[in-house]
Amino acid sequence: MMIEQIKDAETKKAVARKILEALKDWFEVDESREKYIAESANQIFLAAKENDDYVGFLCLKETGKETVELAVMGVLKDYHRNGLGRKLFEAAKNIAVEEGYSFMQVKTVEMGVYEDYDITNHFYLSCGFKEFEVIRELWGEENPCQIYVMYLK
Repeated sequence: MMIEQIKDAETKKAVARKILEALKDWFEVDESREKYIAESANQIFLAAKENDDYVGFLCLKETGKETVELAVMGVLKDYHRNGLGRKLFEAAKNIAVEEGYSFMQVKTVEMGVYEDYDITNHFYLSCGFKEFEVIRELWGEENPCQIYVMYLK
């Protein structure tokens, strides 16, 4: 398994589309999925490759002078629970530190709302993120937005 940083905008969008369309359980809203794909072209983009096939990716987006957001991440279901997400995250964290960011944040659905997202929450907590805030108005009352943060220095 190889992690690589992709610079070409069209390749970024193609990889993001392939992975996100395969993960419609998490990325079911077409408008949101298309936004992630479009925005990936201008973000720091890391991809996991096995046998010349992309099987996962992660995007970082600057949200402030000192802060980068893990904007979107996806790993094909056949590769879940084998350390690939962790490898992508560690590579992204290293790049964020190299780029001089002090903080990383990530948003997901609050723990306890959906079982699939509880797995995601546990993943972020295991990576070292800390609970920061829940914003119920951002994605609607039925999808309360949990914000996690991490100090990078």
